[in-house]
Amino acid sequence: MIRVLDLAAFGEMATGLALVVVPSFVGQVLLGEVLTGPAIPTARVAGIALIALGLACWKNSGLLGMLIYSAAVTLYLAFFGLTDGSVGVLLWPAVAVHAVLSVLLWRSRNKSSTS
Repeated sequence: MIRVLDLAAFGEMATGLALVVVPSFVGQVLLGEVLTGPAIPTARVAGIALIALGLACWKNSGLLGMLIYSAAVTLYLAFFGLTDGSVGVLLWPAVAVHAVLSVLLWRSRNKSSTS
């Protein structure tokens, strides 16, 4: 039997995926405005967060959710920083913090699965 939490998790993951793939369209249909400029990367980070939240709820693992979020945000922000001309002063420190968190969460996940 499908739990309500599973339905909510899949709904959030679908919304998150839409925000990552077509953020302007989601802005248009949800808020009535096309997203532009800095709203695009912000919406994509929010989409990554929704995907991670949905996976965490679906798998009953906050650790997995945080690992997926941190690793995906590391990759996205690094990609954004390397391909976009507008980079804020905290972009690369945020990439570094999320990279370190990803490694620590991964190590923590491996330790908890062997115990």
